Parts: sequence; C-alpha cells; structure tokens
Amino acid sequence: MLTTPKRRGPAALATLASAALLLSACGGGGGDSDALQILVVKHPLTGPMEDMGWVAAIEDAAGVPVEWEEVSADWDQKKSTMLAAGDIPDLIVGTNAVTDADAVTFTGLFEDLSDDMDALPNVQAMFEAVPETELMATRPDGEVFSLPSYRRFWPQTATRQYVNQQWLDNLGLEQPTTWDELHEVLLAFKDEDANGNGDPDDEIPVDWSPAGETGFGYFQPTVFLGSLGLPTTNGGGSGYFVEDGRVGNFLTDPRYMELVSFLHDLYADGLVSQEVMTQDYSTYQSVGRGDGDTAKVGFSWGWTASDRFGPQIADQYAPIAPLAADASMSAADLAWTYDSYSLNYGLNTITMSAQSEKKDAALKVIDAFYDQDLSLQALWGEFGQNIEDLGNGAYTVLPPADETLDSSSWKWTTTLADNSPGWIRDDIEVTLPVDIQEAVEDEAPLTDALANIDPATDIWPGELIKMGAEDSSRLSLLHTDLLGQAMQRWATWITEGGVESEWDSYVEEMEGLGLTEAVEIHQRYYDEYRASLE
Repeated sequence: MLTTPKRRGPAALATLASAALLLSACGGGGGDSDALQILVVKHPLTGPMEDMGWVAAIEDAAGVPVEWEEVSADWDQKKSTMLAAGDIPDLIVGTNAVTDADAVTFTGLFEDLSDDMDALPNVQAMFEAVPETELMATRPDGEVFSLPSYRRFWPQTATRQYVNQQWLDNLGLEQPTTWDELHEVLLAFKDEDANGNGDPDDEIPVDWSPAGETGFGYFQPTVFLGSLGLPTTNGGGSGYFVEDGRVGNFLTDPRYMELVSFLHDLYADGLVSQEVMTQDYSTYQSVGRGDGDTAKVGFSWGWTASDRFGPQIADQYAPIAPLAADASMSAADLAWTYDSYSLNYGLNTITMSAQSEKKDAALKVIDAFYDQDLSLQALWGEFGQNIEDLGNGAYTVLPPADETLDSSSWKWTTTLADNSPGWIRDDIEVTLPVDIQEAVEDEAPLTDALANIDPATDIWPGELIKMGAEDSSRLSLLHTDLLGQAMQRWATWITEGGVESEWDSYVEEMEGLGLTEAVEIHQRYYDEYRASLE
C-alpha cells in the first residue's frame, strides 16, 4: 500500500520529504499562453506525466495544449508561496493538495464549482450514485472548491496486526489474545533467541510506525484502544472519536492512560524498539524486513504482511485478531480503527483557479478525470500495460511488467494512483491486484471487531464534514497547543513513565488549552451531519 503514518494514508507520501522537487512541462514547453496549466502533486516514485498513455485523453478533452507542472516534494512550501502571491495554475491535482483550510483562508482564489455542475455530468452522476462524495465536496454555505475521488475496493482498515508465527513455533508458544499474554510472548522473543540465529540480542519484540507532531496515524499502537472498547478512526488522528453518538477525545480519556501505561511497561522491559520515537517511516519499514531470511521484529502493524515485512520473510508472519486488554473482556467488547472513508475516498483531489482564462477547457478536464475508463487508468495505469479491458464493464488489473516491483509500487511508479481524481463505479467488475487481495485476506481476523463498530454512531466521519472558516481557524489554533503537549507526553510517558502520577494535572492542562471547546465544535458539526442524513 505504500503509506505514511499520517493519514494519509495509505506511505503514499512516505519519502516525500526527502525527494527532490521535480518540475517539468510535457505539453509543449513552459510559458505557452494558449496552454492550460495543470499542476500535479505526485508521489516521488511516479514517472513523468508524458509517459502515461491515458494523459492523451485528458489533453484531447481540454481542446487546447496542456502544460503539466509536476511536484514530488516540498509542496507545502511551494504552495504557501503560490497562494500568498495569488498566482495559481488553472488546475491543481493531488489528494488534499489544496486543503479545506486553504480554501477558507484564501477566499476568492478558487473556483466555486457548485455553479458549474452543468458542465460536469460525470461529477454530477458520481454525487448522485455516491452521496458521500457530495458531502465531502460541499462547504457549509454550499460552495464546492475541490472534488473528491471514490475508489470503492479498499478494505475497512489500513492497519493489520501481525505476529511472527515462526518465532512462536520455535519457542512453543501460542498466539496471544490479551495484553498480558502479549507481554509474556514479547519477553520470550527478547530472551530466547526467537529467530534461531544464535544471537539472543538481535530480536526487536515489538515496533510501530512513528507518530508525528500533529497526531496519530496508521500502524501505531493506538489500535490497542480498541482492546478497551474505544473505536478510533484513521489510526487516531487528533484523538477525536464517537461512542453512541457522542464525540470525545481520547487524549484525556482514562483508557488512553491505561494504554500508555501498558506501552511503558513493555518499553521498560526492553521489548520496544529503542528507535521507536525517533525513527522515520523508511527506517521502520527497513528494519521490519529483517536481514535476508532472518526476521528482526516479532510483533508489529502494517498494510499487508508483504508490504510490512517484505516478500522474503512475509510468510513467517500471521495476521491476528485484536487483543483484549484483559481476560474479562469478550470479543463483543473489542473495537479497531475504522478507515474506510480515508481509504476509499480521496479528499480535495482537483481544484480550479477562479482566475482561469480557460475555464471551459479546465471544466472539460475535470469531468474527463471522472470518466469510467480514465478513472481506472489514473488509479491503476494505462490499458494494455496495467489494466486489461475485458469488455462489458469487466477489467483485470495486470501484474507488474517490472518483475522487481510489487503491485503497489508498480502502480505508484506508472500512474497518479491514489493521488488522482476519479470515480470507480460500483457496477463494474475488477479483478484486483494482489496487494489489495492480500489486504482483504489479512483483514479477516479483524472482521468481528470492525463489525462491533456502527459507522452511523461510533465513527468520527471527518472526511464527510466541512467546517466553516471561523471554526476551522479556531481549531487550527487549538490543535497547535493541544497536540504539541499531547505528543510530547506520549513520547515521554512511554519511554520514561509517569503517566499515572501526572495524569490529573495533564488533563487539567489540556482542558486549559481548550480541549473542551474543541470537542464541542466537533460535536456541533457531528450533530448537523447526522441530522442531514435523516
């Protein structure tokens, strides 16, 4: 899946920060006043737009020359300069390349597409077929500044839980079902040369992806909140969750304290990677892939076994069900992280300049991205190379032509993939690539816990909620202080301890920083969202 610990995410942008800025024009050279200017925010693996066969159809739809500006790194820096100057291209393409905050901050810079729907029949049809996409696009006052994508085939969660079954077998152990059992298993992994290479000190019993300064994401132990019955979304994000229709924030929930205390116990016993708080995502992935046939990590989280641990040792790992915090809990008490909205929908994937002098051409390009065949090719690659069109609404995603690449990396190399606008129809048949098939198979142990979550009352549906400018600005200020404090405590409490003794003062401090106000804002929008569905 190539996903960052966001968000986003699916490591779609895991190496973005270290890649070079790529700018190229493949529509006839820069500076053509007759050309439609399209800026594309791409994954660093993604090749030039001119090498993608389906791009010709986009250019044909435009009816004018197209110049592509391609950005693979430092987008936020480039964007801030561009927006401040009020100088943007005709179209900007890329998942959340232009955010809701951008739209409400730089008023008048982006075209309100709600007035242009007659020129966007594919988009109108998507809104009717998938009402969630219209919710994702429409601001409280009815404006539509960006359009989402709909992918349909992704599973309900990005994070799967794995234990090294070969290590368990080597030591005569059973798969853990509770936190205490996991603790005992991890102690055995540490002390008993679980990988059998004669070095009792090279095993890392447990490892997780790095959390950022702005909250939690995929492949992190926040999924253990589900062990206490607390459902999360997108791995945790800024801490907001919903239980029985009430919004809360787990950063001050006693169950969060219990989780952090457990993680500190593991860390204090030397069971957690000593680099867990400082490593970047690429290091996390690299260490998880071991050394040749020798695995290094005993228990971890990932998109699939092959994506997390690499094809050479993936078969050593077994996906396992959520653990209970203690033996008194039943399977009906457990939850997990529900990520279906972020996986199956892309936020703000295409945005138009309000100052575009080629409005008709820009609208034609937008609508073309939502054509059935172009949506498939922008997501998975061109027909003949990446997809076979079998006719009658049936398609097969082909294995990589480059045998050195897995199907996920191949997709990101040859097309815009998850960064593209598009609409994958519900009435077509697609034989999926092996990475999606594996993700669905590895999700099986999580099925019951996910079924315990009612998306109508137990999920914070952030992707479907557009907040007003004043509330967005207020939350941005509040979150700077709240998450700055919370994420620093997360690291300190796990590595040094102290969560129990400092908890009451921490909760008081978070309340003083505005957490109650932030929750109330979220509750108001959640109530409005629920009312709109009735």
